[in-house]
Amino acid sequence: MSRSPLQNSSANTPNQSHVASLRRIRRISHLLDNAIPIPGTKYRIGLDPILGLIPGGGDLISSIFAGYVVFKSAQMGVPRETLVQMAANIVFDTFAGTVPVAGDLLDVTWKANVKNIELLDAHLGSPEPGKKADWLFVAGLLLGLMLIVGGVIFLSVMLFGWLFQVITGR
Repeated sequence: MSRSPLQNSSANTPNQSHVASLRRIRRISHLLDNAIPIPGTKYRIGLDPILGLIPGGGDLISSIFAGYVVFKSAQMGVPRETLVQMAANIVFDTFAGTVPVAGDLLDVTWKANVKNIELLDAHLGSPEPGKKADWLFVAGLLLGLMLIVGGVIFLSVMLFGWLFQVITGR
């Protein structure tokens, strides 16, 4: 697992106010991507792929929690480039999750939240302080992320409804 922020002596070590946030977002990431062990294997899944089975709403719930991880990472001083990578992980996860069956299988293996925590840990472990993203950039990034996620969810629900009409003849 990741090193403890309290043992990290880099220039990006979180202050005491960020330590609780760091613990919280690691718990969220674990819950979404690794909380449930698969019996007889070393592999784990989280609530993210399970929520993804709910058309539209599940991906929205997962994306809100993933967006919270990005928001808290920005508060810890993660630079713009890393925040964009985090948002891209979430967008890819959401797009992939819209494909029936294959998307859910990819959702089990992609683990966007784990990838985002790894990006945060890389920043916290870096000896070089990155340029912290300004609040306007973060707000725009999160708004854009939610618009993209909302659009993808809207389109997937509309497609699901259209397919339902075609199949049932209504």
